[in-house]
Amino acid sequence: MSTTQIGLPLFVLGTSEDPHSERGVDCPGELPPASDPALVERARRAKAALGDRLFVLGHHYQRDEVIQFADVTGDSFKLAREAAARPDAEFVVFCGVHFMAESADILTTDRQKVVLPDLAAGCSMADMATFDQVEECWETLEDAGVAGVTVPITYMNSSADIKAFCGRNGGAVCTSSNAERALTWAFERGEKVLFLPDQHLGRNTAVLEMGLSLDDCVVYNPHRPNGGLTDEQLKNAKVILWKGHCSVHGRFTAQCVDDVRQRIPGVNVLVHPECRHEVVTKADYVGSTEYIIKTLEAAPSGSSWAVGTELNLVKRLGQMFPDKNVAFLDKTVCYCSTMNRIDLPHLVWALESLAAGTVVNQITVDSDTTHWAKVALDRMLALP
Repeated sequence: MSTTQIGLPLFVLGTSEDPHSERGVDCPGELPPASDPALVERARRAKAALGDRLFVLGHHYQRDEVIQFADVTGDSFKLAREAAARPDAEFVVFCGVHFMAESADILTTDRQKVVLPDLAAGCSMADMATFDQVEECWETLEDAGVAGVTVPITYMNSSADIKAFCGRNGGAVCTSSNAERALTWAFERGEKVLFLPDQHLGRNTAVLEMGLSLDDCVVYNPHRPNGGLTDEQLKNAKVILWKGHCSVHGRFTAQCVDDVRQRIPGVNVLVHPECRHEVVTKADYVGSTEYIIKTLEAAPSGSSWAVGTELNLVKRLGQMFPDKNVAFLDKTVCYCSTMNRIDLPHLVWALESLAAGTVVNQITVDSDTTHWAKVALDRMLALP
């Protein structure tokens, strides 16, 4: 189970902590005011004072005001690996969300300290699969007589507890770019896969990349007795999908695709595999965050693209490739609200605290959870 080191509350987000939650509920210290015009210079000074002792990671979905201070930008797994590749950095400040900082702590050395500028920066998808719920699900599979032939695979967007659960039970972690390889690996070791926590990535991978049918997939709902499934359904299923989703990518609909094709003649629709199945099947291109960036980079000048992913990234892509028409897939603004909690005041506060010798918001994962989560991560790294 992961823990966070906390002090006086920065602001009240709750009256108590849930140790099984993917994110924290308290945050220590005092923030500089958001309107402070000197914030950028303060961040620069604090970063310069820390020098090589500091390594700042910025997820693609971060605000521009934060991403400008990142030493490396990328998706969650790339950033965790980058952190592990910097063993000399005493402080790893992760501008992302809680599960990403956990992964960085798992993959870095004991000497390094991983800091999350705002402990309230969690992930709604990761919170949709708690350790107790997954344990109860596994008991349901045992009662149905199928746990022994089921391999659990968890998406990178999950808590350290869930990664460790998969490690203990012969499973692995996957990313949006290697989910097909992870499922292939799992089916070589069992008859069924329990896919956590994003049902859309699991379904899209199983059906569109592996040739399974929609009927081969069932959805386990942790809020219903036995997941809302009968023993017969569990026995017949090849992929047991957890009822979870991304609050950003889940907002895109098939109507969004139809509307954008009417608005922009000849548009290419490019979406993330966390989108709903009916959206993915209507799209022209589907892939991970890194795939989306590389696709636009290679696209011909003058081409038009409607991108179905987080809005901070889509806006940045439009700035990066001004010779291309880059539009957001939906007409509605759709930022990742928890990712956006990492703002410049929080980053400045964290950097200045470290420069002053105070470690704030350190993310630590206990040794047993670290061991088994790393087992699951290492299995992913060993995929062909």
